[in-house]
Amino acid sequence: MKNLKYFTQFIIILLLFFIFKLIGLNNSTRLSGNLFRIIGPLFRSNDLSYKNLKLAYPNLNEIEKKDLIKKMWFNYGCIFAEYIFIKKFNQSNDIIIENQNILENIKENSERVIFVSGHFNNFELMAMHITKSGIDLAAIYRPLNNIFLNPIMEKIRKKYICQKQIKKGISGTKDLLKLYKNGTSIALMIDQRVSEGIKCDLFNKEAYTTTIPAQLIKKFNSRVVPLYIERLKDNKFKLKVHQPIKFKEDETPEKITLELNKILENMIKKNPEQWIWTHNRWK
Repeated sequence: MKNLKYFTQFIIILLLFFIFKLIGLNNSTRLSGNLFRIIGPLFRSNDLSYKNLKLAYPNLNEIEKKDLIKKMWFNYGCIFAEYIFIKKFNQSNDIIIENQNILENIKENSERVIFVSGHFNNFELMAMHITKSGIDLAAIYRPLNNIFLNPIMEKIRKKYICQKQIKKGISGTKDLLKLYKNGTSIALMIDQRVSEGIKCDLFNKEAYTTTIPAQLIKKFNSRVVPLYIERLKDNKFKLKVHQPIKFKEDETPEKITLELNKILENMIKKNPEQWIWTHNRWK
């Protein structure tokens, strides 16, 4: 029964991708954004988004919360449509880059660093631009539950975003460590709940948070480079490369993880409607 459900979803998504190709990028993102704004509230994750928003922003009234969630779903829909046009972004100048010189210095010095960010709008473009800048990069990703759709998404990611895609999990962490030892930089999303992480403050609430960046920092004395991307208008984006962070040798993994969560929190606060609130962050 589950496979039948996934196959039905797969066919619907293929049909939408075909329509997107026909009508072009701008029309596709508007159509998909409005579609997600309508159907998003029907998903179970919509209730979770409200729950998360209430924890992070307790002073928002119901109208403000509903408006923010609607904008989130619209952005979600835009991201969905943009996957079929990801090649265009790889070849265009639709992304304004702030502090490109930081990436150029990393490349010139063949430095391995840890890039950290969250699921902002459009998060896939961050790893794509790092790779486009000539940096040897590996990115951790979570495979889709849909067994029919996942191979297509993996192919898109490997071909246009980042060739070295590492599956989330214990075996993936081992592969990541091997690549990192050999000089490959890594890109990590630090905004998802991980059961093997530690409880760490986020919006004044404890949230299970990955310690992989902290472990690599302690083991290899690496620098961390936070990244943030925001949608400016339509399909134009601004990607900010933050100044690299060098933690002191005596910093504990807990303190490092907390500092990274603070950076993430400040990014979310900048444009809360452009962060994906559907993750079960504070379970």
